[in-house]
Amino acid sequence: MRLRSSTALAVTAALTALAFSAPVPAAAEESAADGGRPGDVVSSAPSAFHPLPGQPTGTKAWKVHYRSTTADGAPNVVSGTVIVPQDGRTGPRPLITYAVGTVGLGDSCAPSANLPNGTAMEANLIQQYTQRGWAVAVTDYEGLGTPGVHTYTVGPSAGHAMLDAARAAIRLPGTGLSADTPVGIVGYSQGGQASSWAAELQGSYAPELKVKGTATGGVPADLMKVAAFNNGSYGSGLIFMAAAGQDAAFPELKLDSYLNPAGRALVAGMKENCVAVDAVAGSFKRISDLTTRDPLAQPDWQARLEQSRLGRTAPAAPVLQYHALGDELIPYAVGRQLRSEWCARGADVQFDTIVLGEHVSGVITHSPAVGNWLADRFAGRATRPDC
Repeated sequence: MRLRSSTALAVTAALTALAFSAPVPAAAEESAADGGRPGDVVSSAPSAFHPLPGQPTGTKAWKVHYRSTTADGAPNVVSGTVIVPQDGRTGPRPLITYAVGTVGLGDSCAPSANLPNGTAMEANLIQQYTQRGWAVAVTDYEGLGTPGVHTYTVGPSAGHAMLDAARAAIRLPGTGLSADTPVGIVGYSQGGQASSWAAELQGSYAPELKVKGTATGGVPADLMKVAAFNNGSYGSGLIFMAAAGQDAAFPELKLDSYLNPAGRALVAGMKENCVAVDAVAGSFKRISDLTTRDPLAQPDWQARLEQSRLGRTAPAAPVLQYHALGDELIPYAVGRQLRSEWCARGADVQFDTIVLGEHVSGVITHSPAVGNWLADRFAGRATRPDC
């Protein structure tokens, strides 16, 4: 079901010193349904942004809780981080709403818990944007750092959380951002799913945002195909993480009723840990090893996974989509299919094939090209679609 932007990176490099995020204020837990708008800030507190422990960045940061929307349209509250360079700039600055790749299901894995400590895996990528003078809003996603289980791989929820993080950053006092702030949407792997969903939803869900473009990579656009690709392989643990995420969003799926004792133990552990542990614990297992029957063969599971499939709506703003030819977690063909479907619907898409490298290296080696493409969008330069 789902991939992981920093998955292999987390498996091969030990994750250290993960700090637990502060609990959501009691008022925030119940405030999503009390009449506010998606993107309204429920609470904020000073935070910090360090790519490495103690590394200065010349930025100001806030941890925020903000209103958003579940996959089925119910109000909820999501946490995140807003980062603004302190560079003396007085004019308007762009805003990047950023979605990280897979970090895990435990609350201690949330970006907002790790960005202040220099232990967030994609912080160096985020810093590339702040060094350009751009503000960044990093969502924690639904249920990651807030009550409940993280709704991992539930695309509409993640898209809402990204768009509402941008709204929250704009509405947060002290950021210097405004309703006219140009916005870029960025994400890879799990973040690629989220950013692609944000791109598809923006025209209807957040049309007031001045989105200039979306850069999205390693996109798991079709979860059924991604699950089949990873079943029994190096990335098979991501299937069970994704099953837990879908079950968190849609409890009627009753994941526990399909799991055997080993499967229940694995999923329970995944809910408390981060990807470095989860991916290793679940690797090289088949769905049949941990279940009494395959949930993915059931119509209700298939319908919910189909709800997260991308490609049925053309993004309103231009898209840079990129994918490694040798991606070992998200098939290159899945990325190309999304590009074809967007192009068929009239989207402005530039598709970059990363010829050398694999899943994790793709987000790193292509990050300069992503930054330059976004800079061109913010400058109003012409796109080069290749549909």
